[in-house]
Amino acid sequence: DGTWVAHPALVAIAKEEFDKVMKGPNQIDRLREDVQITAEDLLAVPEGNITEAGLRTNIDVGIQYMASWLDGSGCVPIYNLMEDAATAEISRAQVWQWLHNPGTKLADGRSITPDLITEMVPAVLQQIKGQVGAEQFEQGKYRAAGKLFEEIIIGKTFTEFLTLPAYEYLS
Repeated sequence: DGTWVAHPALVAIAKEEFDKVMKGPNQIDRLREDVQITAEDLLAVPEGNITEAGLRTNIDVGIQYMASWLDGSGCVPIYNLMEDAATAEISRAQVWQWLHNPGTKLADGRSITPDLITEMVPAVLQQIKGQVGAEQFEQGKYRAAGKLFEEIIIGKTFTEFLTLPAYEYLS
């Protein structure tokens, strides 16, 4: 049982909320035997739509995180949320799985292909440049992050951890 806080000063506030509903350090004694989960439940692929906006957001967040990581920051604010490698991992894993799962399409019917990703990355980089400004964009590692993120997503093998190939980009 736990939570994530963006600053040490928030620990006491979070703990106070937990203490209101928890009588100890965890809920190990709360087994939830009323819930039955099967292997089929765990393996079922959920239905739903993949939107172009969702795909772009995943690419955007992945690139922004990687640019910050390459600049030496492992925890960064992106769209008013404090993000770390876990968020970037989710973003790249979703895009990689969508790309490498045959027949996966966007809600508008377009297939998710390497060409679509290759087309979106420069557009996302331009969007980021507009948000952060030309000077910060040029001083940052956004282009390298875009190239790296695209390579990881398009690669045939799922990269074990997002930052592993990024070490090659560090000077």
